[in-house]
Amino acid sequence: MTRQETTETTNHQPANADQAANPGAAQTSAEPSAAGAAPAAEKSQPSIEEQVAAAKAEAAAHYDRYLRAVADHENFRKRTAREKDELRQYAAARLLEDLMPVLDNLGLGLAAARQPNATVKSLVEGVEMVQTQLKQALAQHGLTEINPAGQAFDAHQHEALSHVPSPEVPEGNIINVIRVGYSLNGRLLRPASVVVSSGVPAAADKA
Repeated sequence: MTRQETTETTNHQPANADQAANPGAAQTSAEPSAAGAAPAAEKSQPSIEEQVAAAKAEAAAHYDRYLRAVADHENFRKRTAREKDELRQYAAARLLEDLMPVLDNLGLGLAAARQPNATVKSLVEGVEMVQTQLKQALAQHGLTEINPAGQAFDAHQHEALSHVPSPEVPEGNIINVIRVGYSLNGRLLRPASVVVSSGVPAAADKA
């Protein structure tokens, strides 16, 4: 071996010797970067105090929305109750407006009946006119008169006050209407009070 080769061999030996003496040097040099990444990851997580503060803020927001919902519901309840009261108080306003002319004509008829030259005929005609006007006003609001003279008895709309034998009126039919009934938009308000035929008298059957 020449002197030059010996020198080169000698120069390379310290580097190899250092690596052999400290084999974990390369791994150790990489550990600081990994160790530095861990604190960064830990800093991205909120602390317990921050989590508690966020939870309190969210709870306060939910409670505020709850209070608003309760207030809205209470306002709706009060408004609905007020509207019902107004509806109950003024529901008959239209009917009363239609009845006012009837009252006016009734007053005029009474004033005419008090005149010295008034006759029974004119008084009857005035009363009939007022009655017709009153029925028309009530009919406009759904009131229907039930006057079942000569019809078959219907327990849903009629009230039988008595049963009377009759050779002219078939059994089960109405002979006379004592008091008319009324229905409002198809709903019975008062049944008609009637007298019902019980058919041909027993003496007539024997004859």
